[in-house]
Amino acid sequence: MIALRKAWARLIAVALALVPGTAMAKTVDRYVAARDGVTIEISAPRADIVRIRAGKGALPEDASWAVPQQVRARHTPLDVAISGTEATVRTTALTVTLDRTTLAVSIRDAEGRVVLADAPGNALDFATSGFRLRKAMPLDEHYFGLGDKTGSLDRRGAAYTLWNADQFGFGVATDPLYKSIPFVLGLDHGGHAFGLFMDNSWRSFFDFGKSDRAAFSFGAEGGPVDYYVMAGPGPKDVVRGYAYLTGTPPLTPRWALGFQQSRWSYMSQVEAQGIADRLRADRIPADVLWLDIDYQDRNRPFTVNTRTFPDLPGLVRRLKTQDMHLVVITDLHIAAAPNQGYKPYDSGMAGNVFMKNPDGKPFVGPVWPGPAMFPDFTQARVRAWWGEQYRDFVGMGVAGFWNDMNEPAVFDPLTKTMPLDVVNTIDEPGFAPRKTTQAEVHNLVGMLNSRATYEGVLKLAPDKRPFVMTRASFAGGQRYAATWTGDNSSSWAHLKLSVSQLISLGLSGFAYAGDDIGGFAGDPPSLELLTRWVEIGAFNPIFRDHYQKGKAEQEVWVHGKEQEDIRRRYIEERYRLMPYIYALADENSRTGLPLMRPVFLDYPTVVAGGDRLGGTEDQFMLGGDLLIAPPATWESPAPYRITLPGAGWYDYWTGLPLAGAETTETPTLDHLPVFVRPGAILPRQPLVQSTVEIPKGRLQLAVFLGANCQGALYLDDGESFAYKRDGYLRQQITCDATSLSFGEREGSFKPWWAGFDVVIHGWTGPAPKVRLDGRTVTSKVDAAAHTISFTLPDIAHRARVVIGG
Repeated sequence: MIALRKAWARLIAVALALVPGTAMAKTVDRYVAARDGVTIEISAPRADIVRIRAGKGALPEDASWAVPQQVRARHTPLDVAISGTEATVRTTALTVTLDRTTLAVSIRDAEGRVVLADAPGNALDFATSGFRLRKAMPLDEHYFGLGDKTGSLDRRGAAYTLWNADQFGFGVATDPLYKSIPFVLGLDHGGHAFGLFMDNSWRSFFDFGKSDRAAFSFGAEGGPVDYYVMAGPGPKDVVRGYAYLTGTPPLTPRWALGFQQSRWSYMSQVEAQGIADRLRADRIPADVLWLDIDYQDRNRPFTVNTRTFPDLPGLVRRLKTQDMHLVVITDLHIAAAPNQGYKPYDSGMAGNVFMKNPDGKPFVGPVWPGPAMFPDFTQARVRAWWGEQYRDFVGMGVAGFWNDMNEPAVFDPLTKTMPLDVVNTIDEPGFAPRKTTQAEVHNLVGMLNSRATYEGVLKLAPDKRPFVMTRASFAGGQRYAATWTGDNSSSWAHLKLSVSQLISLGLSGFAYAGDDIGGFAGDPPSLELLTRWVEIGAFNPIFRDHYQKGKAEQEVWVHGKEQEDIRRRYIEERYRLMPYIYALADENSRTGLPLMRPVFLDYPTVVAGGDRLGGTEDQFMLGGDLLIAPPATWESPAPYRITLPGAGWYDYWTGLPLAGAETTETPTLDHLPVFVRPGAILPRQPLVQSTVEIPKGRLQLAVFLGANCQGALYLDDGESFAYKRDGYLRQQITCDATSLSFGEREGSFKPWWAGFDVVIHGWTGPAPKVRLDGRTVTSKVDAAAHTISFTLPDIAHRARVVIGG
């Protein structure tokens, strides 16, 4: 009866909406109106998020690969009032106004501020098969997101195509690229933000005032008008809202945050083992060795070339003794190899798992193995088949899997992919079963490929966190895989571009993102490029050195002792910061806030500084406490000015406070400017050679005096799902001018440390008395460093350390 009453209420709402001048007040779970053959629906999965769907005639199917069904099923009650030609739809946080004569939409927040409004004129245009929507574009609005797009971090004034494409050696303005993530974050000079997510997988576009200075527009060649607006009010609220819709990344295995070495390709088991041996011999901390396609038999996925890799399980075991993990590539293309004993082909043909030509025969296209076929991942049973292919690798202890070439790439010089009329079958819970084509699902193949890998590996090893790396993806793909920016180049321009690409990926849900450190393609302009790239990579979420065959070696130790020593020092610093980085990973898994982020995420009003975001577009933050400030022109020796978001920041390397909000840096090869937020509490550990190695000694708490003084500790076993039960440690620490306070520790996981080495930066004056539970703690003041240091036992319960007073 309840369902029947809701349905009746919706019908009444529609009927009254069609009668001009009707006055009505009603509470419903969605509001539907129609005009001139177009139907529009307004609903709210949460009070601060509005969903708008529209269609010519009937509404489109309510189905999504990006937004899980349980999220779309949530409906916040809507208070609807209709007066004359205007319908007003309210939640507790938002007001949506619909002009019933034009179907123009305007959204305001609880304070009456316009969040997003349709542009004047034709705001919704249905083309022959697609559509275009136009939104007003205020002069002070900046736009961010869309995943790994090239160009400026701020998208205003540019236009982009969303169509997953294999772009080897892409340029700094190449578009489209490997991923399609139709999510945008808007931010004005007052720090007010909104988010817009268009849930459409067809070839689509976003135009931020390039073709029409008064409006930004978006649309697609086909598929549904289905988009969500997140009201903010701040950029962090928008990012959390997007994560609410499309999901947060699962907590990564801790080893995936360590340094990783890769090449296309290490050609033999002896060579691969030699790389690991050299890393350990040179005491370069590292966690992962990657194998590209040449470990396989004739480039065929799920095979091993036993002539060059005679004992892959033995390699896995040997690496394990060195506290290292192995990741192997498994591309999605299955060699078309009948009667050759190739199991993936034989079982795939028997199971009818491959995409079809319009005539019903499997599509065959040239890729690395030669003629190859492609699983139809839009079917749940096909994804299950794919997951089963990992059984042998998982059984031998391979730690992670790399899904490359999944745009899907085909060696066609014109399209780089398969024809649009290749047929897929949608057979998925939440969707009506039907046939479709690559025109609709092309942009989904990478995400569904990585989903099949993640779910398959999880099924085979249910209490071990899978690690999957994908090149192509779509919105929501962060639930299954990390990613990287693809086949970049060894150039200063690409080093600079990597910052904006990784920031944008983080905003777009992919918190675990990296690039090919040093550049994948081409010869570097100087040996200093790799050194500088390692320095910046030490503060990236994924830290992997990877390069193609045919170019000079690019491992950390090349180019001589001076370069290696600098690179090692930055890699070591990452491992010292691992407690801080892993706490950020925990935060991301719960909130969606990225590890690597733009300065404006924590300081929204920096956008008021102008076209270059007040000097911060080349800067980024690792979490909320570290700000990294590389030069705008990496290869230039000229001094450059660094503007920080406020005064009181500290130099990370010296621990000393800065005199103001600006400083000038003269570039030197061994120094990357890094600054610490006043009020940060950074946990740092003794140096280890791998995340598997248990640190020895105490955990350092580096306290940087300032407002909002706080930090967090997080720890678990680093690889299982015990953290979802009680197997974790989480603790908040705060400070003020006279005390350091520990919150009650959550979880049952036991830490490796027996106590804390506390170093308080920004201290002036003589040594104060330091007391814990009434007992005096010995302290030491370093006047030159402006620090006070003392040692504490491990503190698991609520406690206050009194400093002075």
